[in-house]
Amino acid sequence: MPIVAILAFPGMQCLDLTGPMDVFAEANRFLEPPQHYVLNVIGQQAVPMQCSNGLTVQPHHACPEWKGPMDLLIVPGGPGLANQARDETLSRWLKAAAAQSAKLASICNGAFLLAHAGLLDGLRVTTHWNDASKLAARFPQLQVEPDRIFLRQGQVYTSAGVTAGIDLALHLVFEDHGPEVSLNVAKRLVVFSQRNGGQSQFSPYLTPYVGNASAVDTVREYVRGHIGEDLSVECLAGIVSMSVRNFARVFAREAQITPAEFVERCRVDAARVLLESEALPLKTIAHRSGFGTALRMRAAFARHLGVTAQQYRQNFGAFATQDTVPSLRSPSAAAANASTASAASEPAGRVPGAARDW
Repeated sequence: MPIVAILAFPGMQCLDLTGPMDVFAEANRFLEPPQHYVLNVIGQQAVPMQCSNGLTVQPHHACPEWKGPMDLLIVPGGPGLANQARDETLSRWLKAAAAQSAKLASICNGAFLLAHAGLLDGLRVTTHWNDASKLAARFPQLQVEPDRIFLRQGQVYTSAGVTAGIDLALHLVFEDHGPEVSLNVAKRLVVFSQRNGGQSQFSPYLTPYVGNASAVDTVREYVRGHIGEDLSVECLAGIVSMSVRNFARVFAREAQITPAEFVERCRVDAARVLLESEALPLKTIAHRSGFGTALRMRAAFARHLGVTAQQYRQNFGAFATQDTVPSLRSPSAAAANASTASAASEPAGRVPGAARDW
């Protein structure tokens, strides 16, 4: 019987703990008793601990008491982890526990705890989009990829924020028992066994801050205020009275992105707002956000978000119609049409119920 241990600490994100636990508990419904996952919550102390949402969790064991190997050790995140100093005692325990675990996983910004223990050095990792830049800055020895739902490097797994822990747990079930069991668990939990796109769907595009008096900041403000107009490099250079060549060089150096890329990202953001809040035709949204055609908007969404504009509307549109909103049956349809095995690389595919894949 595989042993799954989940770390618990004061202020942890409740769903980081309970989400994966529910996946493994549901999986037991479809497995023979010798294959059942044995779930253990291991606390920093063997006392009730309050999650960030106020829920109290009673660990099964305390870290110092835990003896013996485990098949999987999961480290959840918490709202305050990104700003906390290294806990020497916890880092020492994590390092020893990881040496006895066949697989090691972090949920959300639990990656900070693994990084403090030196368990992610030299690896490609992900975390919650809001903490990705902090993780990269604090641990330059890591290769942080902020737009992943989860990543696997050997036997080490890291996932994006909160509900992405469920995605990762479903994939771990898939690895252990194949697509049928993971599909059945996804149906039971009414979730997608493979999510479309990466974290960019959930985070606004951010570019490095540039001083208010800079030419780059002037252009950025102009772009945001004239998103549907001509925003060619020639036009933008003229706004700040610079030559095209000099402007392109200065913008790329200060903003760390080309002018064309910045404009396209802003247009994607503008289109996202319209897709979330308006029931307008896609061609109208494409025109208003400066893409010109729905086809160009579709290509830009695929490049930057990993989903099409139509798929984005289905996921986040408040005005989506009954014909395009995924129903409660969608998780099974999504799972049937997409292999969970590919989720750790580049999640892709069509959201169920899409009338047209624009």
